[in-house]
Amino acid sequence: MAIIIHIDVMLAKRKMSVTELSERVGITMANLSILKNGKAKAIRLSTLEAVCKALDCQPGDALE
Repeated sequence: MAIIIHIDVMLAKRKMSVTELSERVGITMANLSILKNGKAKAIRLSTLEAVCKALDCQPGDALE
């Protein structure tokens, strides 16, 4: 079963840019792009927590 990343959907709902999210979370645009496109092999829980805090969502909203 594949894990689907919905960060792009969450960004659109929040009307937030990838640049703004990367600044809020403190990760590079390149790493955020890898994560957003589903190419990441792993994600730190602290990074997931920061993404969810910045997007005001729960991990289940960003991941499927």
